[in-house]
Amino acid sequence: MRNWQVERRKRTRHLIELGGLVVKAGIVDLTDDDRAMIYGALIWMVDKLNSDDGERARELWAGKGKEAFAKEQEAKARTTSPIRRDRWRAVRRPPISQR
Repeated sequence: MRNWQVERRKRTRHLIELGGLVVKAGIVDLTDDDRAMIYGALIWMVDKLNSDDGERARELWAGKGKEAFAKEQEAKARTTSPIRRDRWRAVRRPPISQR
């Protein structure tokens, strides 16, 4: 695969992940998928981050995001049963070399 193809795929994945954050945050539902409103809110964020109060906004928003990611991880950990994982390991077939 050519270098430009690899770079294009990396960029595409990055953009998809960023779009996923917009959906995950609930912005799409709250704005009824109004792209002008979403874009305007993002521009407002840029203005806020470039203002004298930008550092404070960074700290607040980063803290809120880290907290949300941590809660999501805790929820995933609670829904993944250790019994199910152990059961999967127990029924997993041995490698071909051991059959």
